[in-house]
Amino acid sequence: RVRIARSLVTFLPTNNLEETIDFYTRIVGLRVFQTMGQCVILDCGKGYWGFCRYDDGRELATGVCLSLNCENREEVDRRYRSFLEQGVETVQPPQHHKTFPVYSFFCHDPNGYLLELQKIDEREG
Repeated sequence: RVRIARSLVTFLPTNNLEETIDFYTRIVGLRVFQTMGQCVILDCGKGYWGFCRYDDGRELATGVCLSLNCENREEVDRRYRSFLEQGVETVQPPQHHKTFPVYSFFCHDPNGYLLELQKIDEREG
């Protein structure tokens, strides 16, 4: 098995870099890994999300769901309560997904991207 990268960064456009940084550091709890002018790279623990304010007129990405996998269901519940306490409007309370073996809740970030905090259930076999 060949290792082609030591980590990954997914870059997404943003219209308001400051609001995005505040949301992901203060509410979600991610750490700023690096800033590069109109771009910030956030450390997600197993990879990175980069949010950039581009000057080329590009639109925000559509159909995007950013998911963070929590340690357990209790962590999903704790994060949900924390988001509510901080005034974040969620799409739904934590629940089991109808199609996938996932327990999660969703909200929207300042860009309108769908953010999911989830626990993927362990599968046997």
